[in-house]
Amino acid sequence: MKFNYGKIFLLGFGFFGVSVIWGVYNAFVPIFLADKFHLSPVWIGFFMTLDNIAALFIQPPVGAWSDRLRTKIGRRLPFILIGAPIGAVVFGFIPMAAVLPLFVACTSTLILSMAIWRTPVVALMPDITPSGKRSQANGIINFMGGIGTIIALQTGGTLYKLSPNFPFWMGSVLVILAALMVLLFIKEPKNYEETEKEPNMFASLREVLTDPDKSALRLFLAIFFWFIGYAAVEAFFTLYAKHHLGINEADGATLLSVMPLLFVLFAIPSGILASKIGRRVTISIGLLMMTAIFICLYIFPPATLLAPVTKLPLVGIPLVEGGARMLTLAGVLLMFAGVAWSFVNINSLPMVVDMTSAARIGTYTGLYYLFSTLSAIVGPNVNGWIIQLTSGNYNNIMLVAPIFMVIALVLMWGVRRGEAQKAD
Repeated sequence: MKFNYGKIFLLGFGFFGVSVIWGVYNAFVPIFLADKFHLSPVWIGFFMTLDNIAALFIQPPVGAWSDRLRTKIGRRLPFILIGAPIGAVVFGFIPMAAVLPLFVACTSTLILSMAIWRTPVVALMPDITPSGKRSQANGIINFMGGIGTIIALQTGGTLYKLSPNFPFWMGSVLVILAALMVLLFIKEPKNYEETEKEPNMFASLREVLTDPDKSALRLFLAIFFWFIGYAAVEAFFTLYAKHHLGINEADGATLLSVMPLLFVLFAIPSGILASKIGRRVTISIGLLMMTAIFICLYIFPPATLLAPVTKLPLVGIPLVEGGARMLTLAGVLLMFAGVAWSFVNINSLPMVVDMTSAARIGTYTGLYYLFSTLSAIVGPNVNGWIIQLTSGNYNNIMLVAPIFMVIALVLMWGVRRGEAQKAD
């Protein structure tokens, strides 16, 4: 198996499409729920976990199914062929839904269709990449995903000011184009590794739970806890910006866009760094950084966080109407958070798939999404209740997140496997 940078970049378009959709969804759906349908923070938090509840039941078994599937175009690509077009179509109708039942119907269909193809498109990376290059390859994949998130937040924020429909229509078009790039240019390997038993998610989960080494269990639990903190911040950030920092939701999305921007810039370097100092150490450094950053976002008052640092035309925000776009202290902190998140996120999936055989890559990718999805369900709900119980104090999301990052860090200290294997 040879490592091909060009092929990995083309595969990255699949994750690009996924990231555009969820970037727009996470930034603007909470605004619709609060302003158009007048839901409370608790119900917003619950609604923002519906995609993860669906993914919890769909993505892990789909990953195991894709390990077993054999078709002329491969075992992963059929899921993209079905899921991407359906998701693209319904995504464009979300902002036009005038009543809550229709809004729920559109978002539910989107959630189901996206859950069908996310695990297979991610499992394609280790399928076509040798173990020693998987952190670098995952860096490239997430580089492309980060570009998708930046487009969703930066361009989406600008388009939202023109019309709430435009970011969603942009996402529909881009996800179709992204899926076509993968379907047309990625050829799956046909020399599948077979095992005596068919890959099974529940059997693999039992193995993880009963393994005396406990490295896989510790890693999956660490993933669960760090995603609780991250998902909660992501889901409520535009409302945090509006109600705590005192800026409008579009500028809040723009402010947040500096985080995926730095994530993108450091996606590939973080994989290279992990190949030098190890994946576990790199992840631990990232968790320490994110803990410190979220604490700063909680402690510093809004006036300090919005203090201008320098002009920044694209991702800066106007502090006065019609004023120049400025990078603020909050923006600087979020930049460092983007670097830290690249250290954590880029190297976690390669650790997971290097704890199993090639025949179970899809299954273990599904387990990765099982734990990350569970956390994405818990995180917004926990924070929704905290906000509700503290009279709408959105700043408290920055208090809870570091606690979960520290728990994840402690768990990572016990992980002994998952580093890059010798060249295939």
